[in-house]
Amino acid sequence: MEEAAAVRVAATDAVGDVEPDRLRERIRERLEDGSMAPGVLTVLSARAAAARASADDSPSISLEALAERGAGVQLIYEGLRLTRTLSQDPPWEREGASAGPRGDEFTDGGDVTLSDADGVPTDPTATTEADAADMDILVADVMVARGFYLLARTEASTEAVAVVRSFGGDQTRRRTTGDETFDGNLEVDVFELAAVAGATAAGGEATTDLRAHVGDLARSEGALPLAEGLFSEATPAALAERF
Repeated sequence: MEEAAAVRVAATDAVGDVEPDRLRERIRERLEDGSMAPGVLTVLSARAAAARASADDSPSISLEALAERGAGVQLIYEGLRLTRTLSQDPPWEREGASAGPRGDEFTDGGDVTLSDADGVPTDPTATTEADAADMDILVADVMVARGFYLLARTEASTEAVAVVRSFGGDQTRRRTTGDETFDGNLEVDVFELAAVAGATAAGGEATTDLRAHVGDLARSEGALPLAEGLFSEATPAALAERF
């Protein structure tokens, strides 16, 4: 699917100057493994808005320009999705992640982390997991920040802020109530953001009907499907009917 490839390239380019190399590669790995559905929906929404306005099925904006907006949506989603995973199973809170009774640690100058209480090495697996989680926190922060940067001067910037705020509230409620249904709100909110980012790119507006339609598309069991399995050649026409 050319739209998925274009969004992935744009998102990868957007983090091309991130340092150190290890951090940049972790971001690229997530972009390679994740569903490009949010970014692709941005492109398809723009094409639908353009077709509706001109009664012409051909896109009026270059795929490269649309892919940049799609990359902004995609990066915000990937960052929040990773944050959701970390908040629900924090590796640093697992048994063995702290070294001593006060959780104080120091290294012996090498790769072994020692407790300042008795000099006994901590569980190396737990330590590794905590270190990886620390890196993942940076990965999530960078992706969300770069996503905001790509959308900052677009009509979707306010919607992007609303998505992040809604996500924070949902995850707080999820942790306090144990209600897992709050998790699915992220995909719904991000798909609505994609509709806004795409529609406005073509001079349109994301209607209430369009928002409801893409929200239904976002509701799925388990992980978000790949764009190729969620969208088809008929998708732009179906979206155009909602404008």
